[in-house]
Amino acid sequence: MDEIHIKKLRQCLGFNWDNANIDKNWLKHKVSPAECEQVFFNRPLVVEDDIAHSKTEQRFYALGQTDSKRTLFIAFTVRKNLIRVISSRDMSRKEREVYKNE
Repeated sequence: MDEIHIKKLRQCLGFNWDNANIDKNWLKHKVSPAECEQVFFNRPLVVEDDIAHSKTEQRFYALGQTDSKRTLFIAFTVRKNLIRVISSRDMSRKEREVYKNE
């Protein structure tokens, strides 16, 4: 993770949750808000710009693991120093390879 991403995440004070996204993540992928939050506190954590989805606001994606070692892909943005999770799911095979080599 580069210094720009580290600095931006260190300025975050918590999470901002949207009920529709909570429901979507649970119904489609069985990922809870607590699991999403855990990813940001565990290492390694890979964070990159999500340029393809940054049309109206800057978006990022994270590759990380929960406390129980579940590996997740998380799309998120930062609004007013709060992490807002947009979507989350288990990592794909390709994403697991990137994460493993971090």
